[in-house]
Amino acid sequence: MTLQADARTTSDECPEGVVRLWRPGLVEYGRALEWQHARAAGLHAGSEGEALVLLEHPPVYTLGARGNDSNLLATPRALAAFGAQVVHTDRGGDVTFHGPGQLVAYPILDLRGRGIGAARYVRMLEAVMLEAVARFGVQAERVRGRPGVWVDGAKLGAVGVRVSRGVSRHGLALNVSTDLEWFARIVPCGIPDIEATSLARLLGEAPAMEEVEDALAEAFAREFGCTLVAASWDAPAPAALAGAAS
Repeated sequence: MTLQADARTTSDECPEGVVRLWRPGLVEYGRALEWQHARAAGLHAGSEGEALVLLEHPPVYTLGARGNDSNLLATPRALAAFGAQVVHTDRGGDVTFHGPGQLVAYPILDLRGRGIGAARYVRMLEAVMLEAVARFGVQAERVRGRPGVWVDGAKLGAVGVRVSRGVSRHGLALNVSTDLEWFARIVPCGIPDIEATSLARLLGEAPAMEEVEDALAEAFAREFGCTLVAASWDAPAPAALAGAAS
């Protein structure tokens, strides 16, 4: 994996096989969603290259396009009192939690140009997580019919994506040192009796988030056959998204 500092390139200047990588730390969910829409619109229009952002969110519950509010076990007002937002979004899947200590990856990729269908893409994101956690001695696995990665029946990482006009948005979430009590307030993925786990629980101590980001980025570069080039975070203001297609 190749990394270069603060790359600001147009799609014309960006060599084939290069994906720009952002690592901004903690980012509010709505701001990251705006970033995804802007990057996806630019990629579809040909004015932007492919992109990947690795980040964490403040506490937020998100419901996918087919999400059911009944899978929230507390009202949005009650969840807000705990310090969490509730957001309806357009990814696949039902309800999940994002928060500090969870590594989230949002790839903005030209799946049509890569010849990758949605089902294969989900499997590739799972493979990225499987490889990344193996570096820390954790042997996770897939479970048929349940996207994500699992350890002894507990969910370690989730996948929820949206593909529009051949371009991907949303992505994956890997529990590193997440406070797992947040998951007790929902029916994760709309499936009763799912238990969440984390690298911290499995290992007794969480690896540093930067190390997990490195492992995930390197696994992503191998799985998708790309070079990652570091870029500076430049999420758009909301007004910049006027007219952006989803």
